Amino acid sequence: MHELHRETAEQHERAARAHRTAAEHNEKGDNDTGNWHSERAAEYADRAYELAKKAHNKSGQMEKF
Repeated sequence: MHELHRETAEQHERAARAHRTAAEHNEKGDNDTGNWHSERAAEYADRAYELAKKAHNKSGQMEKF
């Protein structure tokens, strides 16, 4: 379970970093590179969402003490 949460957090951080990089490129007028980083950010965010759902579902399956 802990591993899923760690991986989810890493994917969120990758998405945030890619968003920041995309914004920097777009501000400089390098829209092609900015768009590429935006797409990567969306992929990381989607992966984080799927991992978070998986972790949530697994936590609901755990027995209570």
